[in-house]
Amino acid sequence: MLTSVVSVQTGQAIGKGLFSAAGGPWGVVAIRLAFASLLLMAWWRPRLPRERTDIVLVLAFGTAIAGMNLGYLAMKYMPLGVAMTVQLMGPLVVSLCAARRLIHLLWGLLAVTGLVLFTSPGAAGAPPGVGLLFALGSAVSMGAYLLLSKRAGARMSGGRPLALAVAWAAALTLPFGILDSGSRMLDARVLWVGLVVAVLSAAVPYSLELAALRHLTARAVGVLQSLEPVAAGIAGLLLLGEHLEGHHWLGIVCISVASAGTVATKDERPPAAQATTRNRERVGVTREQGFSADASESEAAEGPDQRPSGSQG
Repeated sequence: MLTSVVSVQTGQAIGKGLFSAAGGPWGVVAIRLAFASLLLMAWWRPRLPRERTDIVLVLAFGTAIAGMNLGYLAMKYMPLGVAMTVQLMGPLVVSLCAARRLIHLLWGLLAVTGLVLFTSPGAAGAPPGVGLLFALGSAVSMGAYLLLSKRAGARMSGGRPLALAVAWAAALTLPFGILDSGSRMLDARVLWVGLVVAVLSAAVPYSLELAALRHLTARAVGVLQSLEPVAAGIAGLLLLGEHLEGHHWLGIVCISVASAGTVATKDERPPAAQATTRNRERVGVTREQGFSADASESEAAEGPDQRPSGSQG
């Protein structure tokens, strides 16, 4: 799980470092989603849905995935660690809305404190408003992604709806990538690095999380994934030379602790309910940085012994 967390944020940092060569963040997003789509489609080989409800669900799911990539636009205006931490607010809010205990209110207040530390007008290094809007848009999309992934996992098995949704997300972002980057998207170096980004932020973490879920509880996985904002801050520092201010690190810690606390203190469910929903406890800590949440949730519902082995590509 720790390797998965590091892999995701390393891929994010490499993707941000590709902005200049690709001509902008939209080019990186389009390349990343295109490669991720190819990997997922080759692995799952999904059939097109026939029922209208399933078609609408896949389109909405894919639109949410495309919206989650607004985090890349946010990275243009703020450090990687800040953008990824604000993005985590989306699933955290979804998780808190389902909470029923007083302790969860305290976790929510801690998360709000972390967000205020990032956005306080008087704080040195406060992110620009446009970057914050992109990050919040990504957070909202991530929250929608989590809700839609549950419905998709309930109606369609395995990672097939995820593969179709990522393909739709790639189709949505491709025109913006062409407008933003033009022919630079076809540069050999950009394509190779884009493939590395897709592998690090999708294929590798997915396979590692699938292996981890065979040995760890979903709750343990969720707590470990709460370290992603910290990993993003470190990846930004080591790979991009982004030095965060003290209040940024404090905000990262606040939101990470709030996310981990929300997952760790989530209400227990009866054993029968846990058998079908145990991996859905991860709502506070999934990402689109990877596309693993839906596949893991739906496969967890089938039981650890029914999950296919291997990575998505």
